[in-house]
Amino acid sequence: MSDAPASAGPDRPPIWSRPERGTRGPTPTHSRDAIVVAAIALADAEGLAAVSMRAVAGALGTGAGSLYRYLSSRDDLLDLMTDRAVGELRPYPQAGGGWLDTMVLLGRRQLALFGAHPWLLDVIHRPSGVGPESLAWFDNCIRILEPVRCPAAAKFEAIAMMTGVVSLFARRETAAGAFSLSGVDLTAYPHLVAAFGQPSGPAPRADLVERTLRGLLTGLLLPGSTEAG
Repeated sequence: MSDAPASAGPDRPPIWSRPERGTRGPTPTHSRDAIVVAAIALADAEGLAAVSMRAVAGALGTGAGSLYRYLSSRDDLLDLMTDRAVGELRPYPQAGGGWLDTMVLLGRRQLALFGAHPWLLDVIHRPSGVGPESLAWFDNCIRILEPVRCPAAAKFEAIAMMTGVVSLFARRETAAGAFSLSGVDLTAYPHLVAAFGQPSGPAPRADLVERTLRGLLTGLLLPGSTEAG
């Protein structure tokens, strides 16, 4: 068997609602959870491209064909990996310090999660990967945002934008040191020369991640307001 996605129709139920394994074949020697754990370990060590049904089966000491008793395709595996990784954001913090502080904390946890699993950046936006843990994450965010008096649609937009911005920060950290102007002649770029020549000024009280998330969330959820609880 290959790692190509199964040619199922659009009405195929998501992996979350399908049985743990097929009813045919010998007694199972692995669980779906064990397969996902092995796949995540492989992705963490070697990157997402290294995750194939054959490679995961090899890590489990079995043949690739046996995995198809639990999964229909590599896409199923990627969906399960995504949702399991999102589950690492638990336990969710309580909104004891106010909704904005709590959302910023959640954003930082997302950033740490992307740091622990860089491959997650390439699969987190797959629509098919929205499983139980992802839904629990959204449910928790809506719970935290209950005190904010704005339409539910605005809250969902803010949550999605926060995840998008955090993913950009994660990619920036992954590519740290890749961009440099060392040795570049800036003579033809006077505005850059002037900007680099200005004093840096005092360091901000909050780092860029926190300032960005606070500005984003208040701007989207409390338009015209500079205060948030």
